[in-house]
Amino acid sequence: MDRRIVFLAAVLALPGLPASAALKARAIARLSSLDGKPVGTVVFDAVNRGVLVTFDLHDLPPGPHAVHLHTSASCDAKSGFTSAGPILTLVPGKQHGFLAEGGPEAGDLPNQFAGADGHLHASTIANGFSIGNGKRSIFDHDGVAIILDARGDDYRTQPLGNAGDRIACGVVIRTRGPAKWDGIPRRKAQ
Repeated sequence: MDRRIVFLAAVLALPGLPASAALKARAIARLSSLDGKPVGTVVFDAVNRGVLVTFDLHDLPPGPHAVHLHTSASCDAKSGFTSAGPILTLVPGKQHGFLAEGGPEAGDLPNQFAGADGHLHASTIANGFSIGNGKRSIFDHDGVAIILDARGDDYRTQPLGNAGDRIACGVVIRTRGPAKWDGIPRRKAQ
C-alpha cells in the first residue's frame, strides 16, 4: 500500500480538537511607549482556567516591570497614560496587590522582566477577568488598556504598587469572540 495513503488515513483517524477549543475568545494589545514608538504586543487567549497572557515586547529598560489592566481603553501619551484610569477592579472594595489584605484587583498581573537586551518574552495565566462575555469580561462599554510601569510592583502599596511611571500602553481589542452555544452537546476529546 502506498505510504502516502497510510499516512493520510492515520492523520484523518486522529481525534480532533473539541469544537469549542478552536472558537475560544482571543484579544491583542499593541503597546507603544510615551514617545509613540511601538514596543510589541500582548496577546490574550481564553483557556480552561482563565486567560493566557503572552508578552512579546522590546526596547524596554532591563529589569522588572509592573503590568496592570486599567479601566479605560485610552492610551493618551500626553497624559502619561493616566487617561487609562485606575487598575481594573470587578469587585467593589478590592485592594491593589497580591500581598495586600483584600487584594488583588482583577487588573493586577504579576511583574514581568525585561532582559539586558530590553526584550520581554513571557506568559502568565490570569483568572481575575475573562475575555468572553459576562460580569467578569474586560469588554464593557469603554474597554481596558494594559499598562507597563517603569519598575516592578511591590504588590502592597496603594493604589499602584510603587511601580513608578507608566512607560507603555496598549488598548486591548478582541480579535475573536467566544463561541455561541448552538444547543448541540459535544463530548470532550479523550
